[in-house]
This record gives sequence, C-alpha cells and structure tokens, in this order.
Amino acid sequence: MIFISAVGMINALGNDTAEIAANLTRGIAPGMRPRPGWLQGVPDAIFAGVDGTLPGIPDTFAAHRSRNNQLLLAALAQIQPQVDRAIEQYGRDRIAVVLGTSTSGLDEGDKHVSQTLDTSWHYAQQELGDPSRFLSHWLELDGPAFTLSTACSSSARAIISGRRLIEAGMADVAIVGGADTLSRMPVNGFHSLESLSPTRCQPFGRDRRGITIGEGAGLLLLTREPHPIALLGVGESSDAWHMSAPHPEGEGASRAIQQALQEANIAPQAVGYINLHGTATPLNDKIEASVVSQLFGDAVPCSSTKHLTGHTLGAAGVTEAALSMLILQHNLPLPPQDFSQTPPDETLPACGLLHRAAPLARPVILSNSFAFGGNNTSILLGRCS
Repeated sequence: MIFISAVGMINALGNDTAEIAANLTRGIAPGMRPRPGWLQGVPDAIFAGVDGTLPGIPDTFAAHRSRNNQLLLAALAQIQPQVDRAIEQYGRDRIAVVLGTSTSGLDEGDKHVSQTLDTSWHYAQQELGDPSRFLSHWLELDGPAFTLSTACSSSARAIISGRRLIEAGMADVAIVGGADTLSRMPVNGFHSLESLSPTRCQPFGRDRRGITIGEGAGLLLLTREPHPIALLGVGESSDAWHMSAPHPEGEGASRAIQQALQEANIAPQAVGYINLHGTATPLNDKIEASVVSQLFGDAVPCSSTKHLTGHTLGAAGVTEAALSMLILQHNLPLPPQDFSQTPPDETLPACGLLHRAAPLARPVILSNSFAFGGNNTSILLGRCS
C-alpha cells in the first residue's frame, strides 16, 4: 500500500493547509473575487486567485521564473522537512517528481509577446515539462522527473503515476501534484466555448452558467512507509467521446470510479464522501450526478468544492485530493454544496448532494477529476487505524 506522508497546498481558500482547513470549514474563500484584466469584455469577472507574496525565484533559475513555479515553491515549503528527511534516508536518485499542469508559465509568455517583448523571457518558462524539471533541479534530485498535461485530470494523473513509479521499484518516494495559474488564453478560451461563468460558479445549481477559473498548487509526498492516510485505490479511463464534452452516459467516468473501488476492494456503501468534479457546466454536472446516482444511489454524501477554489484546471486533481486528505486528517466537517445564489437543479438524479455540513461517517473519500477528451480519474483515500 502507498501512503501520503505530507501535504502542502495554496489556492483561493488560503496560503497553507491550516488556513485552507479553517476556511473550508467556514465555507469562505478569500481569493474568490472580481479580478480585472483577464476576461475580455467583462472587466469585473470573478476568479479564484492566490493573494499575498509568493517565494521568489533567484537569477540562477531565471529560465524557470514563472508564477506557476512560485506557487509550487509555496506548496513545497510546507512539506520541506519531510522532503529533506526522505532525501537523507533514500538518496537523491530515489526521489521522483511527477507533476501536472495545463498552463505552466503561459501568462509570462503572453506578456512577453503582447506587452513587453521582455528579452529576459525564456521559452522554458511556459514549456509544459518545466514544473517537474524546475522542482527536481531546485531540490537537486536525480530520480525520475516528468510532467503530465491531460487538462483537468493532470495532477490526478501525476498522483497515479507517482504511485506507479514506487510500485515498479523506480523510486522510494514520489513528490506528486501540480500547479496552474490564471492566464488570459484559457480564460478567454473557456469563455469562447460558453463554459465560463463571469460570476462565482454554482455546481449542481439550477441556474449554473459554467466554471469559475482558479489558480493554485498542491504537493503530496507518497511513500511505502505507513502513515495515517493511504492511497487505497485509483481508477483511470479515456472515453475519447468528444474534444470538450463528456460522454453522454458517463461511461468513462463510471469505469474510473468502479476501477478505484475494485482496486481498493471497497463496496460503494463503504465510501464516506465523494468530492465531485462538479464544474458547474450543464453537461458535466448532469452526467456526474447520473453516474454517482447509478453507482451509489443517494446514500453517500457528496459535493463539489469548486465554488471555493475555482476550477484550478491542471491543479484540480491534487487540490481536491489534498482537501480530501485534510478532511480525513483533521476530522473536518464535510463541505456542503452552496445553493445561496441559485436553487438546486431538480432535474438532476438524486446523488447525495450535501445541503449542510455533516460529519464524515466512514473514513474513505473518493475524489473525481474528469477532463477534456474524456480523460477520467478517480482516487480513493482512506484513514488507516
């Protein structure tokens, strides 16, 4: 079994796990607010950003200087003692780095081309492989290091791939997760697909209008050494139904969930909470509610946390897995779905949506991430006695 020995994260809920846990419990996201300059034609659109000062990147790493990598350093600082111990125990060649992203330093490239033509800009700043390459060089590691970019399942895939490296004997410890930052191209790209809400997103609400894009980073440290939280099972599928729309019956999503349950040898009724992908687009919520209803009925509490973090794109998988870990670690109340701006969509199948905070009755959490192109992941986390 693979365990999670440490977690670090930063997003619109807060700049470290303590602040994030407190605000998750309160249902407050300080970084969710109007942010000008991102969405053309809508100057006051709401985005879920990270506020405050981020770690700097010195001149020796100038080719990796991006906000994306600064977010990674902020998450890394929270788990640095555990990383240092792992390096001392296993050696620098036995630590893997597997990350996910969809923007990398795209915003820096945008500014270079459209605004300043800054001669200090390097293509590596926005290259999709840069996050893992940067973090590996920063820590002076010699183990496997690569980045996955499968849209909104990227960092969930990174978690699964890191586990696979340990199981294959290619690493003893894996630093896994991902980061994404606000960038004009994906913001306006989603808007052109009529999938972006200029107001705070309302997953599973009757009047939902689409996603609220956010930024953030999360890192988990995977190891074989026993720890209180375990990675019980994972599921992956690719239905390849459409470039941007999910399969109309959710076949791939259903396969990923069932695979995770089967791998963990866990019955659906043993799951205590489902962190839904829940993007607040009409199709995603409809299909996910249907799949969850078919597999779990209305018996397992579930909700999407994207009204608090925004959709952090390539960082969504690790963000929501890390939130699930915090719930398990600290016995946090399960976050309810927010219907303060719109009532629930009564046309959706009953699937256990939480309307108010509730305790976690069973210490097993399923976290779903479903991406463009039908790239689906499900991750089962559990508290070990």
